[in-house]
Amino acid sequence: MARHKASCHCGAVSLDFEAPAHMSVTICNCSICKKTGHQHIFVPQSGAIISGKENLSLYTFGTGAAKHYFCKICGTKPFYIPKSHPEDYSVNLRCVVGDTITASETIEFDGQNWEKNIDSLRSKT
Repeated sequence: MARHKASCHCGAVSLDFEAPAHMSVTICNCSICKKTGHQHIFVPQSGAIISGKENLSLYTFGTGAAKHYFCKICGTKPFYIPKSHPEDYSVNLRCVVGDTITASETIEFDGQNWEKNIDSLRSKT
């Protein structure tokens, strides 16, 4: 385990968290992940430190269960609280500073059919 940092493009929002250097990355084809290019690594919210909370804007849709946080300044989404893992943050691997985490495996998730496939995702992450 090591400390890592993810941040938005402008650096106004960041998340410091503990995680292994090699993790599974999940690629989802749901409407928002496909459009934003979010590459999911799931880390516990406990122990994670958010800097720049005042620069976050919240977006929800559908059931409202997922909490999508974007930087108000640059629009980047470095992390969010996913419906599938509400006790975790889904950190965007593309936003990890310094490439301190590499993908040990890639999990393709059919988020367009979320309800049908969620149990298989939870068992892999």
